[in-house]
Amino acid sequence: MKFSYFFLAVTLLAIGVVSIAGFRGDHSPKPPLEIFPDMVYQDKVKDQLPSTFFPDGNSARPPIDGTVAIEMPAQNDYWSTGKWDDTHWGDGIPVHEARDGGRPLIIDAADMARGRERYTISCSVCHGALGDGKGITSKYGMNATASYQVDRIRNMNDGEIFNTITNGKGQMFGLGYNISIDDRWRIIMYLRALQHSQNASFDDASPDEQKQLNAKAKPAATPASAQSGGVTNHGTDGSNGTNPRLLVTCLDRNTMKDLVETNQRSVTP
Repeated sequence: MKFSYFFLAVTLLAIGVVSIAGFRGDHSPKPPLEIFPDMVYQDKVKDQLPSTFFPDGNSARPPIDGTVAIEMPAQNDYWSTGKWDDTHWGDGIPVHEARDGGRPLIIDAADMARGRERYTISCSVCHGALGDGKGITSKYGMNATASYQVDRIRNMNDGEIFNTITNGKGQMFGLGYNISIDDRWRIIMYLRALQHSQNASFDDASPDEQKQLNAKAKPAATPASAQSGGVTNHGTDGSNGTNPRLLVTCLDRNTMKDLVETNQRSVTP
């Protein structure tokens, strides 16, 4: 008797499932009942269709300002790759007038400030504010970050540095996907000024900056150094002379501009 009830229940269940779900593969003009749709149908916006969600009625949204295309067309081979040809790195900043409603690339205080901003956001975490490779990551075991203050990178062509920013090198991943081409060159402008500032002499600073440097050095200056009017280095090395770490805090944008302009090489081979 118990088995009869069991078989009856199974039969009714099978009939119910077939009645609701139908036979697999059967065609019907009615929409199917999907118990587990697996995201086959979902709320989404299809290409080129209008949308009531956005105020302008368009479903396709324009890219945000500053978006970098994965395959950005090259308007100038050196400008976009850092190379004069397949085997030679270029040198110098490829200045140009404003394009496509954007801003020009020129060596001035505004572009230098932009380069410093982009450097601080994208580079200083590893390379440090002074470009000495002692960013915050060095405190967490990442000790192989390159210093910009060594002769190898100081003498490196601008084009090779541009390529490293774009594609990465060693432990460094490429940043070309989120830093525009012009901003990469602005970072190089600031980097060159930063390198100079860490190896600058007292005479490289403007008169106003020299006053600021002297004012900073006076509290710790010895009578002899105070009489000489120079900046005494009371850093960890214990040596005397110009303190480059003071200079980097004091060099204003116009001074950095002058340093870059003085050291620019021609961008033509």
